[in-house]
Amino acid sequence: MIVIKSKNEVNKVRESCRIAVDVCRILKEEILPGVETHQLNKRAEEMIRKKKAEPAFLGYRGFPASICVSVNEEVVHGIPKRKKLQEGDILSLDIGVLYNGYYADMAFTTAVGRISERAKKLIAVTKESLYCGIEKMCSGNRLGDVSNAVQLKVESNNFSVVRDFVGHGIGARLHEDPQIPNYGSPNSGPLLKEGMVFALEPMVNSGGWETEVLDDNWTVVTKDGSFSAHFEHTVALTVNGPEILTEW
Repeated sequence: MIVIKSKNEVNKVRESCRIAVDVCRILKEEILPGVETHQLNKRAEEMIRKKKAEPAFLGYRGFPASICVSVNEEVVHGIPKRKKLQEGDILSLDIGVLYNGYYADMAFTTAVGRISERAKKLIAVTKESLYCGIEKMCSGNRLGDVSNAVQLKVESNNFSVVRDFVGHGIGARLHEDPQIPNYGSPNSGPLLKEGMVFALEPMVNSGGWETEVLDDNWTVVTKDGSFSAHFEHTVALTVNGPEILTEW
């Protein structure tokens, strides 16, 4: 069942999103060669708690950290470590915030120093595909229109969409209905209505779409070792169309 939010509930999600954006803005400036990813996790938790909020991922289904930090071939759910970032890496940071009973969820991928042209294009196309999906999040469209827009953007640039992990509804729970694949057929799925709030999150690989989970039971990697990028926004469908609540 897709939960329709009141304007007051959307406002509460918006408040959580503002905290998430503030944290991401600061963390992005600290992603540099030589930095250990556990330092980013510590910094994020400090900032979230300073704002009287909670890191939504910490302890969620047993996840051991406050943010997900995925490097290079790691797709999602990477656990922060003491391993140092290196020039040429790409890093995906996924952050969730719980504030006043409502959740925010957002992610971005960025370069660590100088990166290859292929990696630059992967990041750019993944981000563009997210906005292609958001454009289709309008009353009267169907969920498949959103999914299909992401897929078309990705595959027309010779990248692949991860199929094992999807976006989701969000609000008083971190993960709500519906599940939102980043591939699919237009004019299919549930009808979109004002008051729906989604976490749209394309995960895109430079090689094949297949993934596997490492022995830590969390970290998802590309099966062929290719780089992966991830962007996510929390988006509300309003009377004026889609509003990106986690816009920078």
